Amino acid sequence: MAASRCFLLLLLLLLSPLLASAGEEEEEAVLAMSARLRRPAAASFREGYTQLFGDSNLALHGDGKRVRISLDERTGAGFASQDAYLHGFFSASIKLPPDYAAGVVVAFYMSNGDVYEKTHDELDFEFLGNIKGREWRVQTNVYGNGSTSVGREERYGLWFDPTEDFHRYAILWSHDWIVFYIDETPIREVQRTKSMGVQFPSKPMSLYATIWDGSSWATSGGRYKVNYKYAPFVAEFSELMLHGCAMDTLTRAPMCTPDIANIHNAVAMSGRQRSAMERFRTKYMTYGYCYDRLRYPTPPSECNVGPEAELFLPTGEARSIDRHGRARRHRRGPADSAF
Repeated sequence: MAASRCFLLLLLLLLSPLLASAGEEEEEAVLAMSARLRRPAAASFREGYTQLFGDSNLALHGDGKRVRISLDERTGAGFASQDAYLHGFFSASIKLPPDYAAGVVVAFYMSNGDVYEKTHDELDFEFLGNIKGREWRVQTNVYGNGSTSVGREERYGLWFDPTEDFHRYAILWSHDWIVFYIDETPIREVQRTKSMGVQFPSKPMSLYATIWDGSSWATSGGRYKVNYKYAPFVAEFSELMLHGCAMDTLTRAPMCTPDIANIHNAVAMSGRQRSAMERFRTKYMTYGYCYDRLRYPTPPSECNVGPEAELFLPTGEARSIDRHGRARRHRRGPADSAF
């Protein structure tokens, strides 16, 4: 059932904007392409992933389809996909550690830093823990060709408690677009532009999930540290989905059919999806690098800064933040569905 839900979500994300704008013949072609797209198998952890570190701090449950990684005084933990991919759709349902979690970082991301040490690409979901009574924050980031000197961070509040239940986080990466999703709602898009050049991620990447001690920076700039009397801090992952163009480890040639590559590269965002994304960003975005005038007096070339810049301080932080780290211009409530 989990694999079926993942596959249906992928088809909705990829095909709904195409079908909305297609004529009858184009619609038939898109549907024919989707029919040829192979349904992802419900792979176990051992079939698709490998442990990176953490020995007993990584545990498998549910026939290897649910993974728990934990942080204690000894170590954190992490795992990675066995294959590297050039474009695709990657997602997981994640439940974060409850109660006091200041300094704890849970990351779900793509990278090729193990292969391209000085010119690596990276697409990040980072979950930043907080003190008890304050909410986890979500940060996304994009690096291309080793462009770590240009951080493209954005941070957001959430409309739910990510420690109470599983929620789905997804990355869609194609030749021209990157889209981050939370529970089917697009929250950020990055479009390839000429001005970005090689800073748009373009080399095969693997998928990673880790938990580690980020006391030096993760919570209030390092003011609050990990307190190990609350350990172990446990993050749970399920419904892990790898749907992309896997690369041959020896020849580095793509092993996917043209259908797989084409359907990811053909993605576009519908008007309804875009409206949902804009509503999310207005309500829940708490920091945007494009608005950080102290860090970037001249915004990076891909930034299109408009009147909404007035909602942000020169530091890039949302202008009015309450004690829970949320912008006061919204109430906490469900995000609008993108579908």
